[in-house]
Amino acid sequence: MSATIGGVPSVLENRFCLVIPRLKESAARVSYLRSELDRHDELKAALALDAICGRSEQADPIAREVLGALVTLMAEPGMAGRLAALRRLADEHALLPLGRLLRRPPPPRSERLEEDAPPSRVATARDGRPLTLGERRALARRPSRAALDRVLLDPHPMVVRNVLGNPRLTEDDVMRLVTRRPAVASAIAEVARHPSWSQRARLRMAILQNPGTPLDISLPLVRLLVRPELLALLRSPDVPTAVRAAAREMLERRPPVPERRDDQSH
Repeated sequence: MSATIGGVPSVLENRFCLVIPRLKESAARVSYLRSELDRHDELKAALALDAICGRSEQADPIAREVLGALVTLMAEPGMAGRLAALRRLADEHALLPLGRLLRRPPPPRSERLEEDAPPSRVATARDGRPLTLGERRALARRPSRAALDRVLLDPHPMVVRNVLGNPRLTEDDVMRLVTRRPAVASAIAEVARHPSWSQRARLRMAILQNPGTPLDISLPLVRLLVRPELLALLRSPDVPTAVRAAAREMLERRPPVPERRDDQSH
């Protein structure tokens, strides 16, 4: 079964590719896609998403914008059931591009994962006592650089969520979150599901190059990379084998680069 009839895109595929790129805010794109998936038949949605995944693999820039919203949506905890249904439909109807996006990551190795490392110390009060979670969350919301610096590397996901919404936060700050060694998986997950920060190419590459990033986050992100990014990922020394394999697979599916011809004028 195909999402297209005689090569003609489905109504839903057309709608996604028309509406989502016109929405300027990343949060609006994710919200729109979530609402559309909630109100449409699952098979119709799967067929449309499969076609978009296939077009993105062929370096279609519009499809890649739609896929960016979908990958961010996939990182939300509440999407587990929907993703399982889409994965089942991809298997039943041989929707191969969608199946590649939703492919389950290999199980983690038995040894201790980086994300299990002891968390960073939390901020303390003037008397030396550790701040409570509520106090740290409140600090993370303050539009103050000094307050933000105190909780920037706090490992608790609720604090990270507030930090990511702080108006004083910069891209360099978020880089500190996603490049930490050992990685704090919960912090990386919060960045991956944030509608705005997750769309930054520099942050996306940093997440992928962190060996402690969970594979269920990193593997879908590989689908958003352009050719130079895929090549850079293959050259990165610390990239996990599964991520490297996904990057190589994406390169193999991209259309060949046209040969450059230098016209000589006389």
